[in-house]
Amino acid sequence: MKLAILYEDEYILCVVKPNNVVVHHAHHSRNVAEEDSLLQMITQQLGEKMYPIHRLDRKTSGIMLLAKETRFVAQFQELFTNNEIQKTYHGIVRGHAPESKIIDSPVKGRDANVHKDAETHLFTMKTATINIPVKPYDSSRYSLVKLEPKTGRLHQLRIHMNKISHPLIGDPKYGDKNHNTMFVENFGCENLFLHAYSLEFIHPFSKKKLFIKADYPKDWYVVLEKVFQMY
Repeated sequence: MKLAILYEDEYILCVVKPNNVVVHHAHHSRNVAEEDSLLQMITQQLGEKMYPIHRLDRKTSGIMLLAKETRFVAQFQELFTNNEIQKTYHGIVRGHAPESKIIDSPVKGRDANVHKDAETHLFTMKTATINIPVKPYDSSRYSLVKLEPKTGRLHQLRIHMNKISHPLIGDPKYGDKNHNTMFVENFGCENLFLHAYSLEFIHPFSKKKLFIKADYPKDWYVVLEKVFQMY
């Protein structure tokens, strides 16, 4: 699988991470022999080693920022820590979501016993009702949403959308099994519909303002056309 390169300079590389690809394998991971990580795919494609600056879930697609040398990582990570980078995700969720909403419900951190403050800004871009029954209703309703996380907690967007009863389609952990099944049976889509769509920031070395965006995976176009009458 060839990765799409969105931006490159002497400091960073920006690629599109596909669904269901881990950024890097954990030590002693059982899957190392079975599947390539994003970092392995980059090395195979470019012959160079890269260093991840932030995280993306295995199931989430979209923009991934990597440093070309370890000494560059900290300056870019500071952008995330100081909220100086505008991260925008797009998602497809169950139901008609509110036009806009700030979700500020705490989320469990990597230490599962500790809840940490988490904030997500939601904007609904389009809604749709389709004549395909999903229990217990005769039709089904969906929203295309823009999500701007102001914190970076593990599974934050997935948990927050579940919290307001608009879970992301294709989410096996926090989603709605009936709607996930409908998408597989009617559209052949089983991936998580959460996509890291764009990053906007001032480059800490060149001082240039960058706006980088990533095209949707193929299955998004199926759903945008058939559900939302787009394209």
